[in-house]
Amino acid sequence: MKTRSNLERVLEAGQFAVTGELGPPQSADSQVIRRKAKILGGHVDAVNVTDGQTAVVRMASWAASLIGKEEGLDHIVQMTCRDRNRIALQMDVLGIAALGINNILCLTGDHQKFGNHPMARGVYDVDSIQLVNIVRDMRDEKKFQCGDEMAVEPCLFIGAAANPFADPFEFRVTRLAKKIAAGADFIQTQIIYNVDKFAEWMEGVRDRGLHERVKILAGVAPIKSVGAARYMKARVPGMDVPDSVIARLQGVPKDQVSREGIKLCVDIISQVREIEGVAGIHLMAIEWEEVVPEIVGAAGLLPRPSPLT
Repeated sequence: MKTRSNLERVLEAGQFAVTGELGPPQSADSQVIRRKAKILGGHVDAVNVTDGQTAVVRMASWAASLIGKEEGLDHIVQMTCRDRNRIALQMDVLGIAALGINNILCLTGDHQKFGNHPMARGVYDVDSIQLVNIVRDMRDEKKFQCGDEMAVEPCLFIGAAANPFADPFEFRVTRLAKKIAAGADFIQTQIIYNVDKFAEWMEGVRDRGLHERVKILAGVAPIKSVGAARYMKARVPGMDVPDSVIARLQGVPKDQVSREGIKLCVDIISQVREIEGVAGIHLMAIEWEEVVPEIVGAAGLLPRPSPLT
């Protein structure tokens, strides 16, 4: 009998899903994972565990996920193509499934030049779309990428990322379609601050019927400061932060900016919930996990479905 993750059950039941994000430490301290897992528990349906985000050495995603699993959370292992060839990727896919982790998010990965080992050699043997296809064939066909067969397949709910704001915008829906064709079951998007542009992207998604073939989770995140908003607008590729967002944060006293950033996140959640084809949200509050319960509650998304149902 196929093992289904909590996230898959929630989405297949047609319930509006909430996923969170957990960044592993730059150390072997398991208590960091346990502390964050306790904060997120009961407020999200599953938690992404990042895989060397920003190309900085951190605890392995699969290991941190296993620690968090002991705290009762459903985890999504992120797996990047930056550091592994197709042999290593398939080995890790088998490993996480054997450990009882049933969600995976397939990513290309941040380039190593942005991290703390810029001299490292990137692998990029396959890209994220190819990885999605490899995992799908392992699960559905019980075959490795080379064509060899396996005795027991990995039972995984397969995810991929999408950026509705990257250039050229007209190809964003086409790229999503490729990931769906490769085998993606769910999609998590880039952080949304420009809701109008996201709605335009979703219109293109619906025009091609893609929202009926994949579960789309809209990426949202609170902003701590005006400086952070300006940095994302000017320096982070693929981010779209409208001037109206910066003006809103500037319009409150300095000691109230982070509170306004939380309110902004709740407002965006309310707006994206009304867009046809959005199946849930992916709430990214790395190193600010303590605000997740407040945001989810203020957005009217509590209580979460029981993991046992």
